Amino acid sequence: QVQLVESGGGLVQAGGSLRLSCTMAGDIFRGYTMGWYRQAPGNQREFVASITRDSITNYADFVKGRFTASREGAKKTVYLQMNGLKPEDTAVYYCHAERTIGFPGTYWGQGTQVTVSS
Repeated sequence: QVQLVESGGGLVQAGGSLRLSCTMAGDIFRGYTMGWYRQAPGNQREFVASITRDSITNYADFVKGRFTASREGAKKTVYLQMNGLKPEDTAVYYCHAERTIGFPGTYWGQGTQVTVSS
């Protein structure tokens, strides 16, 4: 059973930075494209960033130039470095894993709250 455990959320002032982490347990990390999504109150969950097993990244337009996704295979961890945070970035951030080798499968973390004050 794949488990994703996120950490690193918190309260920060506008313009500040946070780094989210998501650690996988229960499967081979390299077989997954990892992603980050977010959901603000009253809104649908939306894509933020993804990183393939070959570290090819993709970002939503609203975070380009501010957020950076990276992964560390030895620690089975994906990161989201968030700089230049804005109040509109306030949301619960979810880690996502999509298996790309073998049988398909997708998994979600429990979410971590990010709050940006103005």
